[in-house]
Amino acid sequence: MPIAMAPLMTEVTITRISAEQEVRHHLQEMGLTVGSRVTVIDHAGGNVVMKVLEGRVCLDKMLARGILVA
Repeated sequence: MPIAMAPLMTEVTITRISAEQEVRHHLQEMGLTVGSRVTVIDHAGGNVVMKVLEGRVCLDKMLARGILVA
């Protein structure tokens, strides 16, 4: 399921990232890789705020559609 549909305050695992190579590299630098565990904090209007490692990351709805979690 897309990360924007993940339940709030639940830890999920990233299973796939569909984006251009440059975007995937940037996400990897922020700790978002396949197999990473993240916790969705909020997903208002399709935008997603999540806890990654010890920080928070906000993704717009277009990028959030390309990140699948389980």
